[in-house]
Amino acid sequence: MSRIIVQSQKKLSKINRNIYGHFSEHLGHCIYGGIYVGENSKIPNIDGIRTDVVEALKHIKIPVLRWPGGCFADEYHWKDGIGPKENRKKMVNTNWGGVVEDNSFGTHEFMELCQLLGCEPYINGNLGSGTVQEMSEWVEYLTFPGQSPMADLRRENGRDEPWKVKYFAVGNENWGGGGNMTPEYYANLYRHYQTFLKNYGDNKLYKIACGPGEDDYAWTDTVMRLAGKYMNAISLHYYTVPGIFDIKKGSALEFDEKEYYITLKKALRIDELITKHLQIMDRYDPEHKVDLIVDEWGTWYDVEPGTNPGFLYQQNTMRDALVAALTLNIFNHHSDRITMANIAQTVNVLQAVILTNGEKMILTPTYHVFDLYKSHQDAMLVESSVQTNYIGVDEVKIPQISVSASVDDNNHLNITVANTSMDKTDSTECFIFDKEITAVSASILTGKMNAHNTFEQPDNVHIQKFDDITICDGKLKFEMPPCSVVKIEVQ
Repeated sequence: MSRIIVQSQKKLSKINRNIYGHFSEHLGHCIYGGIYVGENSKIPNIDGIRTDVVEALKHIKIPVLRWPGGCFADEYHWKDGIGPKENRKKMVNTNWGGVVEDNSFGTHEFMELCQLLGCEPYINGNLGSGTVQEMSEWVEYLTFPGQSPMADLRRENGRDEPWKVKYFAVGNENWGGGGNMTPEYYANLYRHYQTFLKNYGDNKLYKIACGPGEDDYAWTDTVMRLAGKYMNAISLHYYTVPGIFDIKKGSALEFDEKEYYITLKKALRIDELITKHLQIMDRYDPEHKVDLIVDEWGTWYDVEPGTNPGFLYQQNTMRDALVAALTLNIFNHHSDRITMANIAQTVNVLQAVILTNGEKMILTPTYHVFDLYKSHQDAMLVESSVQTNYIGVDEVKIPQISVSASVDDNNHLNITVANTSMDKTDSTECFIFDKEITAVSASILTGKMNAHNTFEQPDNVHIQKFDDITICDGKLKFEMPPCSVVKIEVQ
């Protein structure tokens, strides 16, 4: 049995909706075939952008979308992706599969996508192979309202009014594929480049520095020390890999009980990483002017057999749904400092929320977790805690129950609960203080640990109504099935 305690009136911090953000890179079939099929496709589209994908992402209220990478960002030259498509330069995507990139999806197409989705654009600038002039001119092209060389070029390409672009990053993973830089070198380059990213008109940039990968605390320390006062946020990347990253990561579908728990335990590690990086940030930024954003997170397995190894295509199971639930609960609890997170990636790549195959589209278990959790967006985190058992195999043990709770603008209390056990139901009691319970509704996502959706069985894993919940003396009692995620709304 587990006991959850929710202090409904003890409000802690606002959960920024951008914590539920997404990441779309020119990688495999994330953009081409996933999001963009071209105007002449038989697949229903708006200016080449798939309408089924747009509607699915709007349903989960996607708040922000990161583009064009990732590793691709530091080889992307934005002027190659503007103007008449027949005149756009082709390039080789050396990071991901060595395929030819025709640049038919560029700045205008991305900004239209964000407009269709009703989300904020988050653009990642090219520090690795680009120039400071190139990055500066991209901002001018996007946001300058008057007459200037780049604004005039934008108008020549069919866009008179400037766009609103808030989020702009200077480089990506510059400690690795983005240049193999030392933190000192990157910090100085960041200071240089960001100087020329101007605020035009009433557009105000939120500048994001490349932060560490996983537990590279020295990177955080150096970049914050040398460049902290020039940034609005610093990023963190962390992938959940059950195996050895550069040898054998493990299969997305074929795994045993121990590997299941290893994956969830590794997912929980992000809490430790966030805490330690924030402690370093606090030394240089005691007033908390610099935010932490986790703009790449998710599971990373070996690619599906028979697919291009550079396309990072993997299936998505209830194990991934539990990773998402645990991670989002952790982000909610750190919402006083984390203002954005971006799951990698939106469509057809890594822990995707959507998979496509020609005209077909399926929603993954991870998508359904985002659907269950969307009520947390811009709600107030309230204090919650849980007393629960540790479960697992051999030395691999994790808490059975994970929880976070928030109160929305309608004063509804939303509680998200995950049961990580592969095979054990949990008799759960949830004590709710300082709120009269007038009505309760709940939804559940559950299935065997490797349950997943396919193009032949697209609804094998889906959200269902959860009725096994009772109200008794100011508390809720319910039976949490194994390998499940539940969202409870208390009015």
